[in-house]
Amino acid sequence: MNSLTGFGPIATADSKLLILGSMPGVQSLQKNQYYGHPRNAFWPIMASLFDEFDTTDYETKKHLLEQRGIAVWDVIQNCIRSGSLDAHILKASVKPNNFRCFFNEHPHITTVFFNGATAEKLFKNFVLSTLDPSINTLVYHRLPSTSPAFAGLSLNEKIRIWKLALAAVI
Repeated sequence: MNSLTGFGPIATADSKLLILGSMPGVQSLQKNQYYGHPRNAFWPIMASLFDEFDTTDYETKKHLLEQRGIAVWDVIQNCIRSGSLDAHILKASVKPNNFRCFFNEHPHITTVFFNGATAEKLFKNFVLSTLDPSINTLVYHRLPSTSPAFAGLSLNEKIRIWKLALAAVI
């Protein structure tokens, strides 16, 4: 089992929505990129929403998200996990990111999208009770995981569901 540390957020002071994952997988950590696995559906989904996302340059993709008010982060700051699967996260080792500080620094965020059920569950278990009651106006939505490990839906179905959800708030 390895001790892992995630990334800082992709966000600007003007971000309006937040997409939360659980913890980057092995390939993402090695590349130092959110959703760095070549079969992860996240970037193809963004490309389906925005024509400019046909780039492979990670810095450009981050900048395009920021321009559209989209923030990306993970629930977990540190944990112990073997491999990439969320199911292998040692729950007793989970240290969540500081969302109290994050939401104070990003007051325009009104909607949080969970990239899969695990991200939602981790947020509810480790974060929700720590938040200032003044931000209880946030709207939360769980979307299908973009991970290639989640094969319950085809890429086209994931794209359709994500497009419908994000189009309502972008």
